[in-house]
Amino acid sequence: MRNCIKELRKARGLRQEDMAHLLGVSRQTVVAMENNKYDPTLELAMKVARLLGQPVESIFFLED
Repeated sequence: MRNCIKELRKARGLRQEDMAHLLGVSRQTVVAMENNKYDPTLELAMKVARLLGQPVESIFFLED
């Protein structure tokens, strides 16, 4: 699964550390999600979407 978390995070002026703190995860988790190395749980994906003000399906994309 791919995502556009990094672009949306930067557009909101958030650092990886800020986002991690707001989501209750480590900075490494944010880095892994941004690099498509970690697929978040549904709960975390929904928290990311809420934080970034976007629907889940506009942030996460299934690869063909």
